[in-house]
Amino acid sequence: MSVAIVLLILLACALVAGAGAFMWSRLALRRRYGTEYDRLARELGPRRARAELTERQRRVAELGLKPLGADQVARYDGLWNAAQARFIDGPPESVRAAAALVTGVASDRGYQVTDAAQFMTDLSVHHARRLDGYRQARRTTERASVAATEELRQALLAHRAIFRELLGTSSPKSAAATRTLELSRPTRSWRRRLAGLRRNARRRLPERLPAVRSGR
Repeated sequence: MSVAIVLLILLACALVAGAGAFMWSRLALRRRYGTEYDRLARELGPRRARAELTERQRRVAELGLKPLGADQVARYDGLWNAAQARFIDGPPESVRAAAALVTGVASDRGYQVTDAAQFMTDLSVHHARRLDGYRQARRTTERASVAATEELRQALLAHRAIFRELLGTSSPKSAAATRTLELSRPTRSWRRRLAGLRRNARRRLPERLPAVRSGR
């Protein structure tokens, strides 16, 4: 076998190995960042997307993020439960309070929350899979006063998901988390209440009609 053929074989092996390493790197990034990697790969291309994510990791490492203490976790748990309890009677206020709690706990962890765009970018390093839902939740919160109830419910659930991750209590064993299960069917609760009001109105209507006629 000539030297040229050996060199070609070695070159082909190196190219295959390089391509394999690149594909493995892409798969690893996609597993970690999910749709955030897909978005960057579409906008920047795979190589620049990888470089961007590497830079994000470097920046977030410099933030010096820290876990919250037990007292802080308990305080935020109480604040969240209070915000969520307001949802039935005041969905917009509840969602705004939830949004404020997300940024509050993130700030206490060490994130810089004053620049919204940078904050979202930094969150992608450890919370990429929650990012799409959180982005939509922020948009809904900005127009909470005119958003549909179902939109507000979904926003509250998205806020809750990232809030729990930031707080470090995303386990379903958390007492606060188990008390939030009623959010899964709030619309039915409101429909039952509305139906009850309508039934009461129908019962009272015949009693009122004679009084109205006699007044004429």
